[in-house]
Amino acid sequence: MSLPPDPFENDPRRPSEPGGSTATIEREELREELEPGDRERFAHYVRKEKIMESALSGEPVIALCGKVWVPGRDPNKFPVCPECKQIYEGLRPGNEE
Repeated sequence: MSLPPDPFENDPRRPSEPGGSTATIEREELREELEPGDRERFAHYVRKEKIMESALSGEPVIALCGKVWVPGRDPNKFPVCPECKQIYEGLRPGNEE
């Protein structure tokens, strides 16, 4: 019976000659992949009760900016919609000009 092949036989970090050697170690960068087009998407402002209703019924919601959709993604993964933010800040008390 023979031994299995050495899995580290061709390891570049393993010096083949006395005195050392150099090697390049590649590292994979792991990123959470979003669905196609997610980079152009935003988190929108919607009334909390409407989000809950939508979660239970599957009915779409309407954001302050007018976007209509069925929420299904984590809004913390996206930037806030600039139009919703502007409208929301205009609705808040104390922002009279």
